[in-house]
Amino acid sequence: MSRSSEPVGPDTAPAKPSAQVRAARDTGRSSREGSERRLPLTLTSFALLLFAVGSAAVGQVMLKHGMQIATSRSAHSGSSLLVSAATSAWVLLGLVVFAISAFAWLATLARVPLSVAYPFNALGYLGILIASVLILHERASVGTWVGSLLVVCGLIIVVSTQS
Repeated sequence: MSRSSEPVGPDTAPAKPSAQVRAARDTGRSSREGSERRLPLTLTSFALLLFAVGSAAVGQVMLKHGMQIATSRSAHSGSSLLVSAATSAWVLLGLVVFAISAFAWLATLARVPLSVAYPFNALGYLGILIASVLILHERASVGTWVGSLLVVCGLIIVVSTQS
């Protein structure tokens, strides 16, 4: 039996570590940490990230709509706001959608570095702002629109500078 096919044991010399493992060891990071930074944002990861952010925004809008209904119902009937919210279909569905977004976010974090994933929440801010004006008929000031657009510009800078 040749030496190359024998298992590595206590009496055999270990293979030389790769340059990436040596660099990670020298900087105190694991080799996984070093390689995770260089992973490109794949189409699947990007879609999962957008789903997580989008479903969180949809869940928030549903929760707000449900709370508007629950507040109105409790004011007219004199019942507890907590009971009205807990029995509101919109609140319950919003919580389910928000829970789904949380699991999608966990799956995203398993694939995408946090420094890339987290700025994408800016899209959620913009989506919620648009939905609050169009669906919930809330008013938004010019400052709110400008601030939200600046946050999205920051997202574009973060994404475009990732290597």
